[in-house]
Amino acid sequence: MRFFYHPDQERHAPENFLLRGRPAPSPEGPVRAELLAEGLAEAGLSLTAPGCVDSAVLRERLACIHTPRYLTFLETIHERWQALPDAAEIVAPNVHPCGGGYHYPRQPVGQAGWHLHDMACPITADSFAGILASAATAQVAAEAVSGGERQAYALCRPPGHHAGPERAGGFCFLNNSALAATVLRESFTRVAIVDVDLHHGNGTQDIFYARDDVWTGSLHADPADFYPFYWGGADETGSGPGRGTNVNLPLALGSDGRAFLESLDSLLARMTDFAPQAVVVALGLDAHKADPLAGLALEREDFVEVGRRLARLDLPTVLVQEGGYPTQYLSHNLAAFMDGFTGA
Repeated sequence: MRFFYHPDQERHAPENFLLRGRPAPSPEGPVRAELLAEGLAEAGLSLTAPGCVDSAVLRERLACIHTPRYLTFLETIHERWQALPDAAEIVAPNVHPCGGGYHYPRQPVGQAGWHLHDMACPITADSFAGILASAATAQVAAEAVSGGERQAYALCRPPGHHAGPERAGGFCFLNNSALAATVLRESFTRVAIVDVDLHHGNGTQDIFYARDDVWTGSLHADPADFYPFYWGGADETGSGPGRGTNVNLPLALGSDGRAFLESLDSLLARMTDFAPQAVVVALGLDAHKADPLAGLALEREDFVEVGRRLARLDLPTVLVQEGGYPTQYLSHNLAAFMDGFTGA
């Protein structure tokens, strides 16, 4: 099993985001990668930088899950933003098309409001390079599994599962888990995405909601009370050809490891009916009780069990890092998961 990290991810390093109406230090910065790397080292594992990444192939695959105008927006918005009078250094919109808009604007402020769903996705001059490096890391890990390796891990930051076809949100810009599934689909007929992050993967759901070749399942804090609020209910099961291939299992706020593991068992049992040939795990560690965005109450030992259960699927698997934010526990939680996953 190999563990990948593209160092250019450090170029996305926003200092602040808006939290409950106030500027706050962003928990999604390069220090996350440092702590996660320490967790791998604690488990006796080490990261590998991807070799030469074919950017043309990467962009072609991204165009399968994101719209062309959204990809253009991410690449060009900072330069166009800076041309506005009295513009801030970071891209942060002040208007959003709540309820849906009828017209796609030409003006950069309007485009930023269209594509940036919330105030947790500031874009700096170097952000796009870091965002693209995160996606490249997921691509390389998925290519390794498509090429015959049984398992691979992608240390991706910024994360991706809140990013939809043309929407960023929750620190996420490009959907790394969906990209990994897209790569696997080139070698496998049926692919499943299992999302164990604290938050619902609303972007992943949106991308595959009407498809029957990629099954998506998520267990997460109940969106009636928790981000992303507007998606993630148990009644969201897919549409058209994808009806029945999307499964959400919301958990009450504060649920402990026992409740989480029981829901994971249920989720995996429902996934087996789909009979996937390969799996992407959207690996969040933010369900820990001490995470700064805490909504659940898992202990370190619970992540060992999460890893064991996912390893018992005995399928080609790509682990894509999603949430999990800086605390003294983050490294240990990843080490615990890897102990369970690699030791099962």
